[in-house]
Amino acid sequence: MKPLIPLLLALSLSACAPMDPGTPATRALDAQALELSDATIAWPGDRWWTRYQDTQLNGLIDQALQSNPSLEAAAARVRIAQAAARGARAVQWPQVNANYHFTRQRYSENYIYPPPLGGSYDTDTSLGLQLNFNLDLWGRQRALASAAARKAAAAEASRQQARVLLVSAVAQAYFQLQNAQAQAQAISHIASKLQEALDITRGRYKNGLGTQVDVDQADSAVSAARVQLSQARNNVQLLHNQLAALVGQSTEQLPALAMRPGTALPPDVPGRLPMALLGRRADITAARLQAEAAGAAVSAAKADFLPNIDLSAAASYLSLGMDKLVRSSSENYSVGPVITLPIFNAGGLNARLEGRRAERDEAIARYNETVLGALREVADARDSIQSLREQIRHQEASMKAITSAYDVALSRYKAGLGDFVQVLLAQSEALKQTVQTTDLHARAYILDVQLETALGGGYVQDDGTRRFASNLSRQ
Repeated sequence: MKPLIPLLLALSLSACAPMDPGTPATRALDAQALELSDATIAWPGDRWWTRYQDTQLNGLIDQALQSNPSLEAAAARVRIAQAAARGARAVQWPQVNANYHFTRQRYSENYIYPPPLGGSYDTDTSLGLQLNFNLDLWGRQRALASAAARKAAAAEASRQQARVLLVSAVAQAYFQLQNAQAQAQAISHIASKLQEALDITRGRYKNGLGTQVDVDQADSAVSAARVQLSQARNNVQLLHNQLAALVGQSTEQLPALAMRPGTALPPDVPGRLPMALLGRRADITAARLQAEAAGAAVSAAKADFLPNIDLSAAASYLSLGMDKLVRSSSENYSVGPVITLPIFNAGGLNARLEGRRAERDEAIARYNETVLGALREVADARDSIQSLREQIRHQEASMKAITSAYDVALSRYKAGLGDFVQVLLAQSEALKQTVQTTDLHARAYILDVQLETALGGGYVQDDGTRRFASNLSRQ
């Protein structure tokens, strides 16, 4: 065996297939390049939605996290990736197998078997152990195991991202439902006032103080308000159905939800985008891990250009006839290396390597895209919240003015001092402003949910951005 060692080393160093250098790898974005700050912000907690102090919303989200099919599918994908990672790690260890062979056979008299074996019946049997061990001199199996481990971690991060998105969807649907209920209530209130105005108009007409035109206009206004009320109630039902699907229940199982007063929104939004965002978003973490896995696959593909050495050993008993199987004279042993030398493959290895490099570049590009998308989402939510506060301030002043004008117009009409056209104009504007006001208040909550989601939704992962960028530059 000793004379073979220098030969093995010489062959390992000399028998290498030529490797194409390839194109420069795509560069991953880092925090410094994006000019992110180290500013500290109040990150969302794991149950950030509880700060709305709404027990209905808390119950809906808890139910969704327990029974939503998308989370169950994501958890199954995690288990699949974890099983693949365990399989990749197992290959790095020696593989030992036991085998038993039993064959009852008649030996031909006209073949290679001499008498008395030829023409007789006998049992061919064996019992043994076999060991195989890949030395992994160039780290191919280690690279594949690393890639599989990162894919499993990426699957877990994706599962967490599915959780974040589900919570966000439930919260936004809930606030949309609250908005629809508030609109339906406001339209119902205005419809009642219009019905009251219609009754007054009919009474005035009967007493000769009005015209049929006034009655028709009032009747038309009531009908139009009832159409809008019907649409608003239908919207409430549709949003109720959407919410039921998100929490994993049928529409019959999900009870009607009561309207609840809103709570004050937090005043602070980040002035600058924080560097820690790159480790606080599950989708960024998943994209980073996928890119690292693709980089490890490149390393494994490079190892294919180098000699591969497996050690194989076997110990067994071989005999004709069961009675002689476990005797010392039936013992059989073997041990030795199996060397694979990549000499000529018609460009197959380089093609596979180029494919892995392209997959790595695609994964890095997806990571960069995810990072930029995350930064845009945070900036959009932050800027929209700041703008919305200004809109709400002006809207409240407008709503106060139009409500006063509508009440005055209706009171003057009831007293016989005003024209019904003025009531209709004021009513139309009041209805529009009421819907817009409820929309803005609901949007304030929805934007807050979107900001919490954009900031990671409570996900926490160690930031490996700097290590990630430096490691990929060497592959």
